[in-house]
Amino acid sequence: MNHRDVMAAMLGVPPENVQVITRFLGSGFGGKLWPWPHAMLAAASARNLNRPVKLVVSRSMMFQSVGHRPTIDQRVQLAADKSGKLLAIQHDYVNHTSMLDDYDEGCAESTGFMYSCPNVLATSGLVRRNVGTPTSMRGPGAVPGLYALESAMDELAIKLDIDPVQLRLLNEPEKDESTGQPFSSRHLKECLTVGAEKFGWAKRNPAVGLMKDAEGRTLGWGVAACTWIATRTEAEVNVELRQDGAARVACGTQDIGTGTYTAVAQMVSHETGLPLQRIDVVIGDSALPPGPISGGSWATASVVPAALQAAQQARKQLLSLATKTDGCPFKGKNADELEFVDGVVRIKGQASGALPFAEILKAANVRSVSGTGKSVGLFGDPNQKLSFHSFGAQFAEVTWQPETARLHVSRVVTVIDAGRMINPRAARNQIEGAVVMGVGMAMLEATEYDHRSGAPINASLADYIVAVNADCPAIDVTFLDYPDFNLNPLGARGVGEIGLAGIAAAIANAVHHATGIRVRNLPIRIEDLLVSPREKKLV
Repeated sequence: MNHRDVMAAMLGVPPENVQVITRFLGSGFGGKLWPWPHAMLAAASARNLNRPVKLVVSRSMMFQSVGHRPTIDQRVQLAADKSGKLLAIQHDYVNHTSMLDDYDEGCAESTGFMYSCPNVLATSGLVRRNVGTPTSMRGPGAVPGLYALESAMDELAIKLDIDPVQLRLLNEPEKDESTGQPFSSRHLKECLTVGAEKFGWAKRNPAVGLMKDAEGRTLGWGVAACTWIATRTEAEVNVELRQDGAARVACGTQDIGTGTYTAVAQMVSHETGLPLQRIDVVIGDSALPPGPISGGSWATASVVPAALQAAQQARKQLLSLATKTDGCPFKGKNADELEFVDGVVRIKGQASGALPFAEILKAANVRSVSGTGKSVGLFGDPNQKLSFHSFGAQFAEVTWQPETARLHVSRVVTVIDAGRMINPRAARNQIEGAVVMGVGMAMLEATEYDHRSGAPINASLADYIVAVNADCPAIDVTFLDYPDFNLNPLGARGVGEIGLAGIAAAIANAVHHATGIRVRNLPIRIEDLLVSPREKKLV
């Protein structure tokens, strides 16, 4: 919908004259969150030539023309008493942006509510460079911000000789201290304790470099907490019960590879009892009822209220029709006496005499009944009474072989508190994928710029290193089941980005545990670990 409106404004035509169709979009990850100039160029060219135009953005062009995560410089200072209670946090950061746009990465987004602390100061700044405009790559704000904060918490734990898990448990807040609001749902302490048990944290020797695996490799264990904002935006959904016994669900949102088609079908199935194979989900078209943007891991939570309301409205229309149709056994009944369960209409609590809803529509000579539902947005609402966030804990194991300078992330345990999982399989896939992205963030990925032109030097998948199968650790994902009914009727929150938050910090903390070297620049490079004993003491 945003793409349609921007396109209409740029082309100087009414929004109803623009239709944007995106049935499937793999790997959205922020870069495809906003309209970019090439889309307008394609439309303008097609209009001027009066013929279809296909425009393809090359991989090297994508490094400059569709956004990127900016270079970020952060400074975190922590103060605590001897028991480990935090007394002060200062989080300063600057990020680069283009000459034209004011893009702020928002690295201190979670600093004010992550832990209980009476004195918190966060500052930010922009550095303008001759580079393309950055954008909201997966996990803006909290992901790079938590790398700095959670690395600092690990350093503090070592300084105070306190277990890193216990330090985090000790500083658990009772409310969101950045706003004074109570948390809608927060189970970070359980994430940490469950994760510690599953990971085997009690067996950790805190001394640097002394833990070994069966093959003699040095082990490093690290932990980090994570969080992500939970909210919902405006959405509209239409549900149609058809004469062929199927349902059609329509919403102008999109599937960016996260399983939106399935999740929307599951919502309607939950309300109607129809099997998933009898629910036709239609999304990815601006001609449909306006849906939410696929950003911030908010789409599912936003669609839930609208989809349930639409299904309820369609059910209401169906039951009303059943009481008015000649030849229908329910004619003359009060609609309140009926129920729609598992695709059939029946007297409440009576299995006998049930009639498939398709038969009622046929008897009434009606092709379909429908209902429309709307979700009210919470994001940016000044009257919001609760603090909505998801939380989690990341535990990482690395193996280090100094003889061959080989560093590998071997194991990750992640425990996530993100409300009810609409589709646990898809949700687990989201977290696993985010963990692999975290391995790339921590150890592999970096854009190198030519200082003469501002253009990326390694603008191809041959030169820009991403994680492959050999880099993937064993991943154990656990979801805590605490539905957040304050957010929506199913208690669901998003899971796309929280899986990436905290991973880089957990890996960096594990690297320090294995090597004694604190690497503060990402990605961690082998040359960072090949230092002399004297240099190691200075790190």
